[in-house]
Amino acid sequence: MSRAEQPSRRAAQPSRRTVLTAAVVAAATAGALAPASAAVPDGPAGPAGPDAPARPVDYRSWTTYADWRSGTAQGTRPVAGARPGLVIAAAHGTVDYTDPHTGTTAAWEYATWTSPVHHLPVPSTEAIASWNAHTPEGTWLQVELSGTYSDGTATPWYVMGRWAAGDQDIRRTSVDDQTDGRSTIWTDTFSIDDASTGLRLASYRLRLTLYRRPGTKLTPTVWRLGAMGSDIPDRFTVPASTPGLARELAVPRYSQEIHKGQYPEYDNGGEAWCSPTSSQMIVEYWGGRLTPEQLAWVDPSYADPQVCHAARYTYDYQYEGCGNWPFNAAYAATFEGLQGVVTRLVSLTDLETLVAAGIPAITSQSFLKEELTGAGYGTSGHLMTVIGFTADGDVIANDPASPSDEAVRRVYRRREFENIWLRTKRYNASGKVVGGTGGVCYLYFPAHPTPRQRKALAAVGVR
Repeated sequence: MSRAEQPSRRAAQPSRRTVLTAAVVAAATAGALAPASAAVPDGPAGPAGPDAPARPVDYRSWTTYADWRSGTAQGTRPVAGARPGLVIAAAHGTVDYTDPHTGTTAAWEYATWTSPVHHLPVPSTEAIASWNAHTPEGTWLQVELSGTYSDGTATPWYVMGRWAAGDQDIRRTSVDDQTDGRSTIWTDTFSIDDASTGLRLASYRLRLTLYRRPGTKLTPTVWRLGAMGSDIPDRFTVPASTPGLARELAVPRYSQEIHKGQYPEYDNGGEAWCSPTSSQMIVEYWGGRLTPEQLAWVDPSYADPQVCHAARYTYDYQYEGCGNWPFNAAYAATFEGLQGVVTRLVSLTDLETLVAAGIPAITSQSFLKEELTGAGYGTSGHLMTVIGFTADGDVIANDPASPSDEAVRRVYRRREFENIWLRTKRYNASGKVVGGTGGVCYLYFPAHPTPRQRKALAAVGVR
């Protein structure tokens, strides 16, 4: 059984895997951040007010100077400014770390920050952490989560990721084989093992550990740390939404398929690169650009070398793929003036709210070939970029599983798209019940959003 078809309600553990199913072939330093289309017309505002239905998703983040002053610090300190953050003030200790992917052991100074307890308004079956940080050469970070179950007992401290923007000091990695018999970490996602028992995650804390080479003044800077908790009901189908917006954003178009065979050390080359290709599209929509120096390692005969770069710098050496959700969000935030989060949305209305404010989104879905008209392929897990809606409410997507950059823009039927994206269960090609992603998406947006962008993000639970 492939990881892409584990029979679990846990929608995400394999579905972020970016390989299209083998039996089906696909049809045939940043500058100023300004979206390609600056005018933002009014659009759907999303549910709001005291009578709005409770969302089955909660996203909580720490981003402000006051946030970083809260919690418990051991060797860290907050820094003020236009983008407040957390840095190492003085090392709390030194530890040896053996990189499991290189076998190299090195000593690192470290300092920690632990968030206050966050009580989930939605007791959750799943949780995904994400972060935005700068890690200069000679530094890296680790994110952990520990929580309390709904029966009052505690989880262990789980590693949610060991990350650096580069790959010269450590290899960024998830950590397998983490479980207490009641919950498990699946690559980047905390998951209750058996949701049918009623057990839920009721609260959590996040712990940051910042590392640097001993005897230096180097430090990572973390600007955003957060987690999404959710309790999405088991469902093969989802309620139909009503179209409410006709708009298309001018997002660059990149195909993963033209990179087949390139850099197979990063998950077998471009055929598996839907996640970083989608990330690069939106990074560039917001004005993010790579310098010639940053791209100098790429074979000059390759088109769109920035896609190769995105694959290399989102690659998870444990997962052996580029589809680690938080690693993609963290990559986007390495571009000046951008931030990224991983969350879940609950409807296409949420996507319309974002698009109306000029914010595209990256969605994760899995489907059989016949479930998405016009795709021309089936997949056990695929990322694409939603860039707008037609007058009939159909979804306009930049689908990287296209034979050329010119063919990337697709229009998919609204009802089909919302179902393959929002469901938590589906039947695979063998008729076996497997997971669906339940509305997972990446959201990349400016570090200083406009008032309309802030309103749209708040409407979908991101602040």
